[in-house]
Amino acid sequence: MDLHPGEEIVFDGHPSWRGVLSFYLKGLGIAIVVGAIVLLAATLALGIVAFVVIMALVIVAGLIVRAATDYTITTERLRIRRGILSKHVQQTSIDRVQNVNTEQTLIDRFLRVGKVDFDTAGTDDSDFTFDGVAGPDRVVAAVDRARRAHDRSAQSPPSL
Repeated sequence: MDLHPGEEIVFDGHPSWRGVLSFYLKGLGIAIVVGAIVLLAATLALGIVAFVVIMALVIVAGLIVRAATDYTITTERLRIRRGILSKHVQQTSIDRVQNVNTEQTLIDRFLRVGKVDFDTAGTDDSDFTFDGVAGPDRVVAAVDRARRAHDRSAQSPPSL
């Protein structure tokens, strides 16, 4: 990420491995169901192969999604970058952030992960969310620090 003059990174991270754990649990459930269906329709060996193949795909997909997602908060902007071969980048100015909301299910609280949703002024992009981050309260605190730093720099007179 190219930083503007005077811009500093306040938070930089990826979804936590604990945040991807629920994806793995869903994949495990699907693998068990498909493996059982193949087991009943064919043989034990094919049921085991189906289970192993589906779990391998789920694990690889989870690792790729986690590694290919980057969340950044600077003193001037919020940024979400997704993708390896093709990239999708969402970015907004820190002064456009109106509300910061966190959401944690019971399982998320147990895993100490959550979702941080940003409401931004004047945008129709309703999905500006840091999903699966460890310690969502730390992300909210980082946004508060970034907004205070941005407000201080906007109030200070330009240097000659």
